[in-house]
Amino acid sequence: MKTSKQRPFETLSGIEFERIKKFSEGRETPFLVMDLKKVAKKYNDLKKHMPFAKVYYAVKANPMSEVISLLADNGCSFDVASVPEIMQLLGLGIPAERMSYGNTIKKSKDIKFAFEQGISLFATDCTADLRKIAGFAPGSKVMVRLLLDNTGADWPLSRKFGTHPDVAFKLLIEAKKLGLVPYGISFHVGSQQRDIGQWDTAISLCKYLFSELAKEGIKLRLVNIGGGFPSSYINPTPSIKKYAQTIKRFLEEDFQNCEFPEIIVEPGRYMVGDAGIIASEIIHVAKRSEADEQAWVYLDIGRFGGLAETEAESIKYPILVSGHPRNEETMPVILAGPTCDSFDIMYEKYNYQFPKTAKEGDKVYILTTGAYTQSYSAICFNGFPPLKAYVLK
Repeated sequence: MKTSKQRPFETLSGIEFERIKKFSEGRETPFLVMDLKKVAKKYNDLKKHMPFAKVYYAVKANPMSEVISLLADNGCSFDVASVPEIMQLLGLGIPAERMSYGNTIKKSKDIKFAFEQGISLFATDCTADLRKIAGFAPGSKVMVRLLLDNTGADWPLSRKFGTHPDVAFKLLIEAKKLGLVPYGISFHVGSQQRDIGQWDTAISLCKYLFSELAKEGIKLRLVNIGGGFPSSYINPTPSIKKYAQTIKRFLEEDFQNCEFPEIIVEPGRYMVGDAGIIASEIIHVAKRSEADEQAWVYLDIGRFGGLAETEAESIKYPILVSGHPRNEETMPVILAGPTCDSFDIMYEKYNYQFPKTAKEGDKVYILTTGAYTQSYSAICFNGFPPLKAYVLK
């Protein structure tokens, strides 16, 4: 059994926490509150440390219009995955030229729509998708996504997407024959990637493909190094400066004797995770038997209400119970959600410590929840509405 020893209130300044508490007064929980100043800082830090990369924000991480508009105003481009995302960005006045279609799974009509709006850069990883792009977005640029094992990532993305380098090689040759522009290679080392060395392996594969395809008369121009940069959950990670410096070194080592490629980076979690806090409430505290060491704490938010990434306890959020002194005696707890589904349990093996006097009505603040929470929340399972979201004023 692993127990959280972290004092999560230490991840917030006293002023910040007082602002959150004041904002929460009178509002029905659960809800997400976003601090746009933190989003702006993350974007500026990334641009500062990776000036060689063009930033395409992964809209799926947090599609709030306020977040997207802020990033657009700061010069950011966008990685989109569906027609509704494209339509949302167009509705906010963002031109299609600042979008790339990064989803490798798409219908023919969706490719056609994207192309008609002006999107000209598409990711792909199989012949079927490549031929749809050729048929419905003729002349477009394509980047083939590599298959990686995502070792070191808290939230792997390796099973569903990407292809072997040998297949990538053939796809890019076929792309040229189909009248498309074989433009580059993309990859994703896994979300919340703690092992910076994973970029080294992936970039080396890109360089190999650049060299081999050059022999076939195909000059690739782009390396899309994806996302994977972390947010501040319970387990610490290196700084974005460290990630940027190391990745730049990998790129310079592999491309030192040739033309340096165009670089795209697609942050999602990194950009918005730290900027969000979920305000929740304890429904009740229960023990199954007198001998139980752990109490069950039921919150008014669970896996279906926005905390989907607690699947297999992969993402471990810092959590704070409000209204109790710091030195109060604690107890290990199992955290579960409000629905009548037995899978609605967030943490059972990794036990958080709650005050022994925790009770119904206590406010619980779940930190670092700006990414993949509201966008993952169910529409109406058990009748519960999607997670509400606000911008901190």
